[in-house]
Amino acid sequence: MPSFRRTSMFYAALQGSGIGLATMALAAPVQAQSLAGDSAEAGGEIVVTATRRAENIKDVPVAVTAIAGEKLSVLNSSGLDIRFLSSRTPSLQIESSFGRTFPRFYIRGLGNTDFDPNAAQPVSVVYDDVALESPMLKAFPVFDLASVEVLRGPQGTLFGRNTPAGVIKLNSARPSGDFGGHGGVSWGTYNTVNAEAAITGPLAPGFSFRASGLLQRRDDWVKNDTAVTLADRKLEGYRDLAGRLQLAYDAGDFNALINVHARNLKGTPRVFRAGLFQQGGNHFSSGFDKDNITLDGYTSQSLSQFGTNLRLEFKAYGLGTFYSTTAYEKANVESTGDIDGGASYAFPALGAGVALFPVNTGGRTKPKEFSQELRFASDDMDGFRFQAGAYYFRQTLDYSEFAYDPAGTLVSAILHDNKNENVGLFASGEYKATDQLTLRAGLRYSHDKKRDTISLDPALAASSIASQLIAVPLPLANRAKASNVSWDASATFAVSDQLSLYARAATGYLGPAIQDRVTFFSVPSIAKKQTTFSGEVGVKGASADNALAFDLAGYWYRTKDLQLTAVGGAVNSASLINADEAIGYGVEGTVEFRPTPQLALTAGASWNFTEIRDSVISIAPCGALCTVTDPLNAAGRAIIDGNDLPQAPRYVANITGRYGVPLGNGEIYAFTDWAYRSSINYFLYTAREFRGRALLEGGLKLGYKAEGGWEAAVFARNITNQIRSISAIDFNNLTGMINEPRTLGVELKARF
Repeated sequence: MPSFRRTSMFYAALQGSGIGLATMALAAPVQAQSLAGDSAEAGGEIVVTATRRAENIKDVPVAVTAIAGEKLSVLNSSGLDIRFLSSRTPSLQIESSFGRTFPRFYIRGLGNTDFDPNAAQPVSVVYDDVALESPMLKAFPVFDLASVEVLRGPQGTLFGRNTPAGVIKLNSARPSGDFGGHGGVSWGTYNTVNAEAAITGPLAPGFSFRASGLLQRRDDWVKNDTAVTLADRKLEGYRDLAGRLQLAYDAGDFNALINVHARNLKGTPRVFRAGLFQQGGNHFSSGFDKDNITLDGYTSQSLSQFGTNLRLEFKAYGLGTFYSTTAYEKANVESTGDIDGGASYAFPALGAGVALFPVNTGGRTKPKEFSQELRFASDDMDGFRFQAGAYYFRQTLDYSEFAYDPAGTLVSAILHDNKNENVGLFASGEYKATDQLTLRAGLRYSHDKKRDTISLDPALAASSIASQLIAVPLPLANRAKASNVSWDASATFAVSDQLSLYARAATGYLGPAIQDRVTFFSVPSIAKKQTTFSGEVGVKGASADNALAFDLAGYWYRTKDLQLTAVGGAVNSASLINADEAIGYGVEGTVEFRPTPQLALTAGASWNFTEIRDSVISIAPCGALCTVTDPLNAAGRAIIDGNDLPQAPRYVANITGRYGVPLGNGEIYAFTDWAYRSSINYFLYTAREFRGRALLEGGLKLGYKAEGGWEAAVFARNITNQIRSISAIDFNNLTGMINEPRTLGVELKARF
């Protein structure tokens, strides 16, 4: 079984210094930053970079939510990965069947449930101005950030392809010319540790640095009760270590920022639980116990990631600013799991932990991505300004699929060699027609080219079991390419200094995709490009003293040639298909209110309707155990016309509240946060067992913050300990995955 057994000097240094640095404060003040990609709350106003410029959020004709400062720190306080953002802004969902290595994002219902390493997602993650394509790279930990911005709706002009649903924009805190730092450490249930630290300051005239690190770990807390097993005896633990080093140079009209970052993860894969659901319903089986499972197959997971980027700014006075962003990212991920979720084999499979047959699969994935963007942003020219640029992206993705027999012998290794290339040209203009009316429009040309080669490891080519699993001759090559022009147009009308209205129309583009699974009798398939047209109108406002800020938006979209992945069925297979279209519409809103200096409240909510529209499309449903509620055609396939998109709840809502009272030379405070999503469908077809129940998770933090910069607190995450399934695997075993259990803990922070 391949695994990572050595840690580089960079990782070792991070691990050795993580706890020591964590005695420093965690929450540094959030400030507006000069380099593109940063955003902040400054002077009571919320500043975002949704348009690739720093602007007040109420002037931006995009549905965007920013999370920063204490709120971001609290939500990310208990050792969770990027999935902590799910339901924390309107219309956003995040889930994973790979644990901490493969998050899947959904905005306004648009996403991709595909579990293949080469899957393309319609939500882009842009980390420090670098678009990350591989789902493995999108999992990089969230720490030492200035802010998180969630942009909803197509963002094809300024952010490129694969953004028809939106963008998750993560902005690291930048180096400062003033010496300072922060750090914090928390300890909680299951020996969960979350330690984060950063230090920043000047190096020489014009030079400054920032070094930050994160250590997250948790004990294996789920016990494997199987007597004879290849799986770990305990699971769901992890040790996740990440660091970032930034070096900045500021010479007035020229700025440069070098960013080097790395991550090392060792843990166990996501626990799949066979027989999780009662047959005929979506409640858990009577034998369900979140702390105990029965697995008999291999379980292992490790990840090593490294990346670097160079961002340059050159100010040409009287003209504008030239930007260059050069980036390289790579990862090496090994993940193997007992995907049937059980170790007892019977028919029918009724009861927790019971599976019909042993299945153990996994693989090693090695994405490498290079990107280069050149962009020019003009100064204001009598009410007109513009941006224009070019973009190049190249990805190589090598991965191997492993399969094992019940004795743990490797019997199949499918080798994949993928190449993905994208070029783009874009321009966007803005014209202030009157003191109140601002018009904007943009265009982007994109061209994608993909190639995928599939072969069988020669050492296993003669394996009888391998040949039984593969129904196509190997080696095999597939190619796909497409071009597209995306555009957007918007108008913003300032009713007053505190209130603005906007209307926006935009298109988005998801490049063609290749599904290259050949195990379990799958046949490679190709999906043509997917395009989205969206329209939205909204209102944004704030009181004169910024004690109240709000926004409300209504939207409608139509996605043509919708790329869908039909996964599972009676066997562990997957295939790509294009549906005629999907439509979605809804309403979203957020509000921030500070009625008194001691009390701060925020709330967000969305109502989202989605529907697949294709009168002839059908897919294979689950095996004999689930209760399909879709009509079936003559071939026994489920007709999915009219179904919701998967992982698309109708309602999402969140609230936070903070109340502080002066005490001595500091403040005692309470912070609570709650997030709700309504029921969801896991798959393209509908079945009683695979309709996820509504989920409500809440948190509470009580603490004391001193003027000297230190802070002590106790906290609880998922305080009600509500356990729900968040996803499933549908080949016969009624297998599912659950959310994080309740975590109680203590936290210390300091800053200087």
